[in-house]
Amino acid sequence: MIARQPAEWARHEWVWIGFPSHADLWEDDLAPAQAETIAFAKAVYAEGAGERVRLVASDPAAAATARSLAGPDIDIVEEPFGDIWLRDTGPIILKQRDERRAAGFLFNGWGGKYRLPNDDKVGAGLARSAGLDLRRHDWVLEGGAIDVDGTGLAVTTEQCLLNPNRNPGIGRQEIECRLRDHLGIERLLWLGEGLLNDHTDGHVDNLARFVGEGRIAIPVAAGSDDPNAAVFADARSKAEAFRLEVVPLPSPGHVVRDGETIPASYMNFYIGNEVIVVPVYGAANDAPAVDAIGALFPGRKAIGLRADHILTGGGSFHCISQQVPL
Repeated sequence: MIARQPAEWARHEWVWIGFPSHADLWEDDLAPAQAETIAFAKAVYAEGAGERVRLVASDPAAAATARSLAGPDIDIVEEPFGDIWLRDTGPIILKQRDERRAAGFLFNGWGGKYRLPNDDKVGAGLARSAGLDLRRHDWVLEGGAIDVDGTGLAVTTEQCLLNPNRNPGIGRQEIECRLRDHLGIERLLWLGEGLLNDHTDGHVDNLARFVGEGRIAIPVAAGSDDPNAAVFADARSKAEAFRLEVVPLPSPGHVVRDGETIPASYMNFYIGNEVIVVPVYGAANDAPAVDAIGALFPGRKAIGLRADHILTGGGSFHCISQQVPL
């Protein structure tokens, strides 16, 4: 059996969630982003019926704040980081039969755009604190750049993984070989561009997510003014040509904050043991999106939560979390 990352809908022992910790980064959004993060953590914990949550704070002061807001059911972990995007900076946990291990990759601040102290170290720190063996790999890969269905199939975007600001001189074939050798990915669907104004250079977890083995969800444009209409259509075409079952989901459409189009997406949902937590934006498609995503996971409760203040930092619930499979 090959060691690989289980699908996100497989059972988790716990999930790490990054807690906003730095006032100089978050400014006026710090307290509201902390509140949104706590709401997410409590929804995942689901009153004890879900999975354990390890809320990761960067320093003692942030840990004390997290503890005061989270209550006794949420575990607080202190581990220095630059910012909360643990999907990208945390370890990727693989399973081989009943054995778990962590895979660690280089991190360069999303192509050098946002280099912050300790973001390149937090993955190793979390693995060490959890007693997980960490195998390091000497190339840049962020967890949000790929999504897997647990069978050896993954999806990514050319905009991100072939971007010269990540691994210059490494082409498609070499990337595929490294993903096979390091993560057990044997089949890779290459999509093209990611969402407009996504500072991650097109992370796929904002665009397309596996919702079953060989089954991928991709948004449908909300209208003629949807800034990602062409991106969605191209992704669907490529997934169908790859002979995957494509599930259409709503898009929030054109979402503007402070005069700027933001990469708002319902696809940044988190699949917990008992719940699916979907970011919502006050858009007309919020409720239909939550219902549609929930219908894909019978037995789990779909919850829509606002993540406006987390999104000011560039991501949402999936971006700030990293699950550890049972």
